[in-house]
Amino acid sequence: MPSDFHEVRFPLDVALRGSGGPVRRTEIVTLASGREHRNSRWADSRRRYDAGLGIRTLDALHAVLAFFEERRGRLYGFRYRDRVDHRSGPPSTAITPTDQRIGIGDGTTRVFALAKTYGDGPAPYRRIIAKPVAGSVRIALGGVEVAAAQAACDAATGLVTFAAPPPVGASVTAGFEFDVPVRFDTDELSIDLAAFTAGEVPRVPLVEIVP
Repeated sequence: MPSDFHEVRFPLDVALRGSGGPVRRTEIVTLASGREHRNSRWADSRRRYDAGLGIRTLDALHAVLAFFEERRGRLYGFRYRDRVDHRSGPPSTAITPTDQRIGIGDGTTRVFALAKTYGDGPAPYRRIIAKPVAGSVRIALGGVEVAAAQAACDAATGLVTFAAPPPVGASVTAGFEFDVPVRFDTDELSIDLAAFTAGEVPRVPLVEIVP
């Protein structure tokens, strides 16, 4: 991520009550025969969230306003915890070093990018993970977990660097927690305090920053 990204997380208690998920852009052309031609304009999905649903108290509202001001609206990116998708495996499953395959040794390459694969059918989707949670990453080589001295992960980039290149054919796997790099999708937070105290939820749109 460039220098316009702050390595800080959006208030967690608010994020865990937010809403949102992946968005894709698909073009569909319907022919005279009724048949369709479908084309994906984006190679990768892009996540959008509304954090407003998580603001339940004035204190939470104040925290979000302070966070917004420090980020200068849309200027600086930051980390966001997606309550549904923030682990290398299912949310309720403990992380293991063999959760996701991130590469295969060729005897030369020392650096591998963290990634998560979705689906095991005919068209699995591989998503690059650029913002792992520091201290959560576990690495295995050929199914055997390695020590931090043998392989270290940069929490700001998601790149795993081995002290020595993995041998040819060795499976490189990883387990981890991660955040989504996002920014505010507005330069204005307009909040009607009377409506808020009456139960109306303010809108706080966030959009993923694609690596």
